[in-house]
Amino acid sequence: MPIDRRTMLGTALGVATFAATSARAQQWGAPASPAAGDPKAPQWPPAEHFKLWPGKPPGAQAKLPTPDNTMNGPADNRELWLRGVAEPHVGVFRPARPDGRAVLVIPGGGYQFVSVHNEGIDVAAELTAQGITCFVLAYRLPGEGWDDRVDVPLQDAQRAMRLIRARAATWGIDPARLGVLGFSAGGHLAAMLAVGHADPVYKAVDAADALPAHPAYAGLGYAVVSYTTNGFDASRDSGLWEGLPDAATAARYDALARVSGATPPCFVFHAVDDGSVPIRQSIAWMEACLAAKVPVETHIFEKGGHGFGGKHLAAELPGRLWPTQFGRWSAKH
Repeated sequence: MPIDRRTMLGTALGVATFAATSARAQQWGAPASPAAGDPKAPQWPPAEHFKLWPGKPPGAQAKLPTPDNTMNGPADNRELWLRGVAEPHVGVFRPARPDGRAVLVIPGGGYQFVSVHNEGIDVAAELTAQGITCFVLAYRLPGEGWDDRVDVPLQDAQRAMRLIRARAATWGIDPARLGVLGFSAGGHLAAMLAVGHADPVYKAVDAADALPAHPAYAGLGYAVVSYTTNGFDASRDSGLWEGLPDAATAARYDALARVSGATPPCFVFHAVDDGSVPIRQSIAWMEACLAAKVPVETHIFEKGGHGFGGKHLAAELPGRLWPTQFGRWSAKH
């Protein structure tokens, strides 16, 4: 059964608050620090990882956020969430038999936390088994005290893509086969990489920043592709901005409106019963790709809810096979 993040997200994705049943509310315990001895807490960051910025990240203020990593969810299925990401970084997951493909995995969390376990570590486990080298992004959260808050996640995503390409030989990957895969709000960030990879959101800090941040392909899992259309209203707090954004900012971060013939091939998947991100977000992205003649493959599952990530679907549900489908598709792109 997928973890239902609606209880925890509330309005983080810019939709109405969802009321939890008493049974669901009792399943979720108070967030617990991994340091408290939770035996299910994974190691994060993994042994192999790298920081994105040589000094303080762009927009850093005098006081940086305090790391606050907690285990969340039902008592029998808790997962690690990151908050207070002061030093954005990337966890590296190598396959036993790498085939040259690589993907930057971007967890979701409504831009209010990073679901690094379910939509990062678990996803990497599925994809490395198929020969794909995975890089899981722990990005900064806009509302945690950064200048130019709306640009902070995209700064980290662009920088990660450039650093991976600069160090491709280290991991034995083909920089031309580097894609992106994002979930929920992380799917919005992946969509922004697909259309806004060259947006000038930070000043170059070293030679890596001369390299492109363009993904060779983009996977979008139950993604928010527009916070202003298809079930979302810019006047609601998306987590990306606070209050109503100015028109130029809202337009720049409307990834859907920016789809063009230059958008990379896309793999889209979503569940009909998703109660947090309307399925018409994914349908609209598919239609925009078709209109722009961008190769697109779309999987619409009857059941799955929101936030099913890498392993949180029952084995008998068709949606549980999305990692295999993505792996086969990405091998052709």
